[in-house]
Amino acid sequence: MSRIAETFKNLAAQGRKALIPFVTAGDPSPAVTVPLMHAMVEAGVDLIELGVPFSDPMADGPVIQLACERALAAGTSLSVVFDIVREFRTRNATTPVVLMGYLNPVEAMGYEAFAERAAAAGVDGVLLVDLPPEESEPVADIFRSHGVDQVFLIAPTTTEARMARIAAAGSGFLYYVSLKGVTGAATLDTEEVRAKVETIRKHAQLPIGVGFGIKDAESARAVSRVADAVVVGSALVQRVADNASQPDNIPTQVAQVLSEMRAAMDESD
Repeated sequence: MSRIAETFKNLAAQGRKALIPFVTAGDPSPAVTVPLMHAMVEAGVDLIELGVPFSDPMADGPVIQLACERALAAGTSLSVVFDIVREFRTRNATTPVVLMGYLNPVEAMGYEAFAERAAAAGVDGVLLVDLPPEESEPVADIFRSHGVDQVFLIAPTTTEARMARIAAAGSGFLYYVSLKGVTGAATLDTEEVRAKVETIRKHAQLPIGVGFGIKDAESARAVSRVADAVVVGSALVQRVADNASQPDNIPTQVAQVLSEMRAAMDESD
């Protein structure tokens, strides 16, 4: 059983929901990310999404766009991201790590080389925003052969027929994008999210995570009542940005936000 599957299985047995933070690797410098990952685990997260910095992150709003710019300016390449995960694994062998990013850096490295290096570093899954399931079958076979799950997005506008196709192609978990637009935009409508997650469940056996629009403990609590996982990104990346000039403060500042969310989610169970 993969680390992702085992994590969701254990959480379900405990009657708890997964808390999944997103941070951009190498933001504001590669030296910050590993201590930040460990601090997030200590704050109670269950799986880490690590953003691969990219020059044209079209699904992301300005907060994460700026994080990508900081990380790229600090020299964070895909190889550096693998180094970060490898170092994290020297102290943590249990928390799943999913790389989230865009196809170009993976294509440039080569699918086989990417999957081999990702698995060797300790990566458990990958979410490539601009790789739809219709075009992913050859890539999925390569990832599968290296034990790397492929996570797919489902949008508010996705039809039920396409949900079924995405659910069949994905592994690890499904990621429901709760808002139309980019990350960090607008306000979450929890009842709308509940209805959409119930529809997805008719077609999927995989756990369902919900992201985009989760900003604080209250929104994390609300989403945890309807989904298997709560994914939070921009609220954390903004904390990183606020403390970029004093990077030693970043792990504590981000962990504080996550501890509040974890407590709120557990209270709702």
